[in-house]
Amino acid sequence: MAVPQTKAELLNAIETEFAKLERELDGIPPAGFAEPSLDGHAKGTMMSVGDLVAYLTGWGELVVKWIEWDEQGLPVDFPETGYKWNELGRLAQKFYGDYRALPPSELLSRLAASKDALVALIEARDDQTLYGQAWYGKWPLGRMIQFNTSSPYANARGRLRQWKKLKGAA
Repeated sequence: MAVPQTKAELLNAIETEFAKLERELDGIPPAGFAEPSLDGHAKGTMMSVGDLVAYLTGWGELVVKWIEWDEQGLPVDFPETGYKWNELGRLAQKFYGDYRALPPSELLSRLAASKDALVALIEARDDQTLYGQAWYGKWPLGRMIQFNTSSPYANARGRLRQWKKLKGAA
């Protein structure tokens, strides 16, 4: 899928990639969510399907926080307070821990809620706000959202497809 350049393209990319991801997640039994059998986001680590969903949820909720704080005129500590951009593996580990206690159904609901919150924030903005100016460094807001939604959804879907093939479930 091409990199979105407009509000409509961004919304389409998010909805399309999320729907594909949901199809891959459908039918994975709860035990499959807990088993650390996927390569983790930090080199040399393993994660579970639940951790992968936690990672996506954590980033989705973090982007909502960035936008809401920015709207309120509060300083946004990118990527997150206590983390630098070169520590994303450590941030991934935090996300895994933040959501590990949730049952799969609740974790999936939380992921959907984070996606829905982002869609609502996008819908409340125009193309100029999303793509007409830099929002963080050289990146416009729409691109920062895309970096943390449709692109990781597609990546996660690929990881799940590969995992299912290895498990003989594809």
